[in-house]
Amino acid sequence: MPIQEENFWATTVDSPEVAASPDFPDAVDVAIVGGGYCGLSAARTLAKRGVKPALFEAETFGWGASSRNGGMVLTGMKLPVPKLVKRYGREAVRKMYAASLESIDCVEQIVREENIHCSFSRCGHLEVACQQSHFDDYEESAALIKREFNHALRIVPRSELRAEIGSDIYFGGMVDETSAGLNPARYVAGLAHAAHRAGACLYDRTRVVSVEPEKSTGGRKFRVQTSKGAVTAREVILASGAYTTEATPVLRKKIIPIGSYIIATEILPADLARELSPRNRMIYDSKHFLYYYRLTPDNRMLFGGRAAFFPETENTVRRSAEILWRGMIAVYPRLRGVKVEFVWGGTLDFTIDVMPHAGQIDGMYFAAGFAGHGVAAATWFGAKLAGLICGEPNDIPFDGINFPAAPLGLRSGNTWALPLAGAWYKILDFFT
Repeated sequence: MPIQEENFWATTVDSPEVAASPDFPDAVDVAIVGGGYCGLSAARTLAKRGVKPALFEAETFGWGASSRNGGMVLTGMKLPVPKLVKRYGREAVRKMYAASLESIDCVEQIVREENIHCSFSRCGHLEVACQQSHFDDYEESAALIKREFNHALRIVPRSELRAEIGSDIYFGGMVDETSAGLNPARYVAGLAHAAHRAGACLYDRTRVVSVEPEKSTGGRKFRVQTSKGAVTAREVILASGAYTTEATPVLRKKIIPIGSYIIATEILPADLARELSPRNRMIYDSKHFLYYYRLTPDNRMLFGGRAAFFPETENTVRRSAEILWRGMIAVYPRLRGVKVEFVWGGTLDFTIDVMPHAGQIDGMYFAAGFAGHGVAAATWFGAKLAGLICGEPNDIPFDGINFPAAPLGLRSGNTWALPLAGAWYKILDFFT
């Protein structure tokens, strides 16, 4: 069978067809830009609290990274905790780490309450060390996290790693049992249906063209111009992530869209699947230019990574298939004769400081910078932003931290320097 240039997850679920309201609204309480995890989570929360939201998605709901990722629902953040503590201090990072744990519970609660059949499983994640120095850092991180955050991670020495992964190339690992896995396409489809059932107005194939403040006697409002008409909103939530456009330039200049690519093999025999991943973990390695991989619910090996930094195109997807196949065989030589059936790409939203950010920008609420942790983080941030609009106190620990703009060659819409960034990370991996 030739490789299908298609998202495997998309073959497991129909695109969420949610009936839009018959009449395009003139005014709503909250306009939400973006129909991925963050926007749909916000819409669901607002509607359940009696607030009238309208969500606008340029493509179909979950079309972007929300349906194309590896389905890893991960604790923690992209940067290691010791580095975060040096940057922000212990108390701030304690709150950040607690939020990451809470985000897993948030996803699990939604899945349970809305009866979303997305193969959610608290299978834990395994980070594997590509260098001895990386493994030594695990011990420091685990000790600090246990001491400061009362959260236990388990260190797996190289001699015991076969109980976790059927590969001998790593120097050890670190396990967090709290993390989970799911089918991301089914999850985002379920989230869209849940938001619609709660009363949110959802409009797919409706591109936001501009968002402008509008003076009114009743206080500040926004005029949101879309491809289907204009709407006035009391508040705006920007949940467009890596697909942020010139409609909101103040946020666009801070976002770095990074391509991430995935291959999926044919269905593996059960005994081979157990050998490769005995505990069915979500697995990723310790490199900057990392690989991440897992078994799908039907026992395919899903293997992804930053094979090309540019956002997905037909050419980058095809080149990435070969790069990822070589990476997969390096980790798992036993898969050399196994067919790869799917390859696809997606675009993630990074920030120059590799941190998530949320709060208000130009009077609009926003959340961005999930950097590969978006299944849990984006869901949690969406619910939190909805809470702020409903009058809850602001307890988002990522609000207020410095949010630097991306350098000109990396920011959304002007990404000529991305290959240079990719080369830099490869150099760091070589020397660290």
